[in-house]
Amino acid sequence: MSMMDKIKSMLKGHESQTDKGVEKAGDTADDKTQGKYQGQVDTAQEKMRDQFGGGQGPDQPPRP
Repeated sequence: MSMMDKIKSMLKGHESQTDKGVEKAGDTADDKTQGKYQGQVDTAQEKMRDQFGGGQGPDQPPRP
């Protein structure tokens, strides 16, 4: 079992917490870089949400 599979299995069922963690990590990166890499950070956040299941579900509004 790969590391990614282990992480996915640990996060399964905790999508809302995963989403909060991804959001907080992105905000921290934006703060540390003073927004210089905001576009790249946003892209990374979306990929993380897709990978780990923290993305938008049927009951969540679309992200800006």
